[in-house]
Amino acid sequence: MKNPIFQNSYIIGVISAVLIFGSLVECRVPSSSNKIDYTAINCRKHSAILTDFGAVGDGKTLNTKAFNSAITKLSQYANDGGATLIVPPGKWLTGSFNLTSHFTLFLQKDAVILASQNEADWPQLPVLPSYGRGRDAPAGRYSSLIFGTHLTDVIITGNNGTIDGQGSVWWEKFKKGEMKLTRPYMIELMYSDQIQISNLNLINSPYWFVHPIYSSNIIVNGLTIRAPLDVPNTDGVNPDSCTNVRIEDNYIESGDDCIAIKSGWDQYGIKFGKPSEHIIIRRVTCISPKSAMVAIGSEMSGGVQDVRIEDLTAINTESAVRIKSAVGRGGFVKDIFVKGLNLNTMKYVFWMTGSYGDHPDSKFDPKALPEINGINFRDVTAKNATIAGKLEGISNDPFTGICISNATIEMFVKKDSDIEMDAKKVKLPWNCTDVAGVTSNVVPQPCALLPDKKVDCPFPTDKLAIENVQFKTCSI
Repeated sequence: MKNPIFQNSYIIGVISAVLIFGSLVECRVPSSSNKIDYTAINCRKHSAILTDFGAVGDGKTLNTKAFNSAITKLSQYANDGGATLIVPPGKWLTGSFNLTSHFTLFLQKDAVILASQNEADWPQLPVLPSYGRGRDAPAGRYSSLIFGTHLTDVIITGNNGTIDGQGSVWWEKFKKGEMKLTRPYMIELMYSDQIQISNLNLINSPYWFVHPIYSSNIIVNGLTIRAPLDVPNTDGVNPDSCTNVRIEDNYIESGDDCIAIKSGWDQYGIKFGKPSEHIIIRRVTCISPKSAMVAIGSEMSGGVQDVRIEDLTAINTESAVRIKSAVGRGGFVKDIFVKGLNLNTMKYVFWMTGSYGDHPDSKFDPKALPEINGINFRDVTAKNATIAGKLEGISNDPFTGICISNATIEMFVKKDSDIEMDAKKVKLPWNCTDVAGVTSNVVPQPCALLPDKKVDCPFPTDKLAIENVQFKTCSI
């Protein structure tokens, strides 16, 4: 389902680019009638079209070699203004391929990159150092469909072209317990800087859709992300041990968290020690009946701090902004600021968990307790909610500094015929243990551990550096 709100407002021309490929790859000078204008963090001097490298867009011919040949050829222009690879209309079947620096992958309207369903087309990678094992299986993992490591200035964008992960085969193998390695992500960029992923339709990823990890200066905007609502681990956008991240103007339907902020798993994440920080998330719509609009954790052992979340909408979603941690995680979640949530049909409005005990192995340190402090919510409107708040800290390690102000929650009301007559089984709107904080102007009345103090919970007024990054108008 394409959402018109998130159609690319920047593309003002629709063309079929005419290009020449020889010893140099250069665009033919276009006339004004066949020029594509788009916005990006950087423009490119050189360009080529995928068909120049023998690609066939019939949805059946494997084009991995064409993608790799094109990107290898275009990499020679990294120090001469960079290059763009244009994916034209058609269905371009491919296995995993790697990007290069100072490079743009541009999908035209009606271009579809199809992920191969043959495991032989997916190279194997070692486990991530901050995780210590694969998440599906202890051994390694498959490379993502679109992969890159140690890159600078890489852009994946288009005129609302589509990347289809064709994940059904992988989902079925996972369901049957047949995975020997972790399923591939759709897009993963590691140890990279200056990343833009924008104005695309992403569907049916085998695992997480967008996974920047150990990276910085990242903008993810204008994406429509869709996966079946009953398939696990199809998270939308997961910044993982990343710094300076801007996620905005996206529409996400997922069987798991729409957005999840992570930073490593138990002792491996503690040792790696790279937090996720300075992140802004705004103007995102989420549908996720079995998970969160935004999750922080559960893998947060490297720490998460300075996250700013504003103007988000959730519909038929299990929870809004959820914090997930456990004994053995270590690390911290602090200085989290949330304002302007519009929630409709939720199981939990406020949900924090200190017992999310999914561990990579038995070697975790039970004395490694997480620090959860400075969690701020304001200006929240929720309708048709089952539970207003379920806040569960850790015994002898309470979650502190919780602040909730100006929140109005309309609770779901059962029909008379459905009311459970046994009062012991009636769910209270709030359930709080091992937490401390304050509330102000919150309906229904919160638990006693969050007393009314007549405060306005803070939200930063300064701008993060990533917010000041301006797009340029580029042309193909």
